[in-house]
Amino acid sequence: MTPLLLFTLGDHPALQPALLAAAGAEAGHCEVRHFPDGESYVRVLSECAGRRTAILCTLHRPDELFLPLLFLAGTLRELGARSVGLVAPYLAYMRQDKRFLDGEAITSRQFAGQLSSAFDWLVTVDPHLHRYAGLDDIYSIPSRVVHAAPLLAQWIRAHLANPLLIGPDSESEQWVSAVAAAAKAPYQILEKIRRGDRDVSVSLPLLPARTGGTQAAEPTPVLVDDIISSGHTMLETIAHLRAAALAAPVCIGVHGLFAENADVKLMAAGAALLVTTDSVAHASNAIGLGATLAAAVAELEPQ
Repeated sequence: MTPLLLFTLGDHPALQPALLAAAGAEAGHCEVRHFPDGESYVRVLSECAGRRTAILCTLHRPDELFLPLLFLAGTLRELGARSVGLVAPYLAYMRQDKRFLDGEAITSRQFAGQLSSAFDWLVTVDPHLHRYAGLDDIYSIPSRVVHAAPLLAQWIRAHLANPLLIGPDSESEQWVSAVAAAAKAPYQILEKIRRGDRDVSVSLPLLPARTGGTQAAEPTPVLVDDIISSGHTMLETIAHLRAAALAAPVCIGVHGLFAENADVKLMAAGAALLVTTDSVAHASNAIGLGATLAAAVAELEPQ
């Protein structure tokens, strides 16, 4: 069977070679640039007629990447690709899942409709599902969701002594508890009040651990979240930890977006270490997703 032809859009210095190797895929080559007026230029350089193809593109800058992504997918189809899949480790436009104010666009549904019309299948990592039971609620194409919790737990067990996992809010408890269980560590969940995109407050109860295991007298706080964007929740939590004279925390996120220099702010606030998966390229990447993504791709594009 001819191997999957995998094109890459955007910067994936570690993830792309890892995914290629794990999936047994062949690297596809293309040229993507912008004209002086800002319009996108896309050219496919690899022969793709009759081939199974996919595009690796993390969508942390969706407004910048979306049109080139659609143009590349459409060109692959025009050139005779047998199938076109999307590997989007970070899937954007999942948060606006209802009309909070009259006239608001429910962008998660519109974005899903556009991607569903352009691709045959989708693989992503821990999308921000809140009011949706699953991707099938808004995506009409086959999809697979890779869960990073086992990989986070593996990293915690290998690198941290006496971890105490801390989740940002009640919505996070289900998956933070899964990381804690796999890491054989206790966990706590914060109470969070969000008044706006940049106005968040949290309370840190420091209650006894709610899972099995023995909590050390000097635990290592581990702040765990699926997305680290502005970092305001973690910044607030670090302030609580410092006030309680606890150890400097390790901040772990599945997707490290680090908007508005959040990574710099977190370290300046007293974080001991930032750790993320390589879903978004960043210096904090310490947890590789290549093999896990390859397994999900194989379910949708078998050899």
